Amino acid sequence: MSRDTLAGGTTADRPDRPDRPDRPGLLDRPAPPRGPGRRRARAGLTVLAIVLSALSVFPVLWLITSAFKPRESVTDGRLVPESVTWENFRYVLTEVAFDRWLWNSFLTAAVITVGALFFHSMAAYALARLRFPGRDGIFVVIFSTLLITPPVILIPLFIVVRQLGMLDSYAALIIPPLFNAFGIFLLRQFYLGIPRELEEAAIADGAGYWRIYWSIILPLSRPILAALSVFFFLANWNAFAWPLVATSSEDLTVTQVGIASFTTQYGSNWNYILAAAVVAVIPMLMLFLFFQRQMVESIKTSGLK
Repeated sequence: MSRDTLAGGTTADRPDRPDRPDRPGLLDRPAPPRGPGRRRARAGLTVLAIVLSALSVFPVLWLITSAFKPRESVTDGRLVPESVTWENFRYVLTEVAFDRWLWNSFLTAAVITVGALFFHSMAAYALARLRFPGRDGIFVVIFSTLLITPPVILIPLFIVVRQLGMLDSYAALIIPPLFNAFGIFLLRQFYLGIPRELEEAAIADGAGYWRIYWSIILPLSRPILAALSVFFFLANWNAFAWPLVATSSEDLTVTQVGIASFTTQYGSNWNYILAAAVVAVIPMLMLFLFFQRQMVESIKTSGLK
């Protein structure tokens, strides 16, 4: 009995075979026409997306345009300023220690991001690929910390840092934010999807756990590490509550705390505050544009998994 007979008939009796010139196959048949209801739904979703995008972009546009307005025109409610001035940016960049604030924010955010990616990836590798007693319990304890909001542990963390003698130092700004359950959880879920055959082949060649982590796991983790680096850097660049509590020296002031101090120093001079906010946003935009491709690749990889 032939294969075509077992499949339900001969080739001549199969209407979906492309070798019949008089009867097209399934792939050659035109797609059914879209009805008016489907077109209306697609148009409605498009309009909704445009409206939501406009609502998201408008505050940013207002921030940028208002930063170029004189003091008396900041609260006029107009998106396009009548007159443009660079005095706000000149004052922020020359009359206050804004460059020091930017350096403190960049230093702390960069060190925290690099250290967090290193320690989180090692912890996630151990929790996802190694077998040892209590592994699942440790992961549950780490994951449960995501349910605790940062303000709840702010005072206990302050007491611990004070007892360790790290208050008002870079150590107080860097060490506590290094540990975050979100990065460990996300990397662990990513590592669970890596085929074990890669590790087995490396072990057969004599590689140890550290060699496997450094030469196999980390190179495969580049997309997800790039996305996490943007998230970690952005979160620590915009950190406000903990730097405000942990430091009091002007030499350790970060950007967000410095901008907040404008309201006490300059009162209603919102033109300076808006100009400082625009300068603080520029590094974030550059970081996003630089890592945009890696972030898209990480989303694609997570979707395929």
